[in-house]
Amino acid sequence: MTMNLFDQFSSTYMLGIPLITIAMIMPLMIFSHSTRPITNRTITIQNWLMLKFTNQLMNPLNKPGHTWSLPLLLIMYTLVVINLLGLLPYTFTPSTQLSMNMGLAIPLWLATVLIGLRNQPTTALAHMLPTGTPILLIPILIIIETVSLLIRPLALGVRLTANLTAGHLLMTLISSATLLLLPMMPLVSPMTLTLLLLLTGLEIAVAMIQAYVFTLLLSLYLQENT
Repeated sequence: MTMNLFDQFSSTYMLGIPLITIAMIMPLMIFSHSTRPITNRTITIQNWLMLKFTNQLMNPLNKPGHTWSLPLLLIMYTLVVINLLGLLPYTFTPSTQLSMNMGLAIPLWLATVLIGLRNQPTTALAHMLPTGTPILLIPILIIIETVSLLIRPLALGVRLTANLTAGHLLMTLISSATLLLLPMMPLVSPMTLTLLLLLTGLEIAVAMIQAYVFTLLLSLYLQENT
């Protein structure tokens, strides 16, 4: 029984083993890997999606930014797996923790900034002050642009945390309501169960979309500095 709504964000253990470990092993157990050189449909679809995703991210970037294709693809894949595994029962979603998301967002954002300052310092600093700015507004605009630059990693981490946390809390509330209404209002309980199933499908989409948005914003920050 859930004593607190936020208990779901604590790692669950069974016989001293974190259940998130079992959840991470489950995909390997479900999808058997063949040693034959012939690829199956799952691998073909996966390679096609990875190629489309990489092309979409790399097209707006200059040639020096193409070296980030593999890191961005790995970030996208890692976040999708973590977010989807967190939807399994009795598991733990690490991406609902702000500390993890900020630990992922700050170094990656800082890397894009340092790349811009190293490769094209004049262009990188020119973003702090638009062309044709009146002299009296120069100090104010520099402060505003500096704050907007420093708030980017916070926006990355908070966006991912808030969206996943809100969805998990809503699923917990609806599932608790379904169990409570089952003995008291048997006709209403199936309706809440249907709503829970629809919300689960929505959360699956949100888990993938948020991983994509996180990676896309990183590519946009990289585009400004390459």
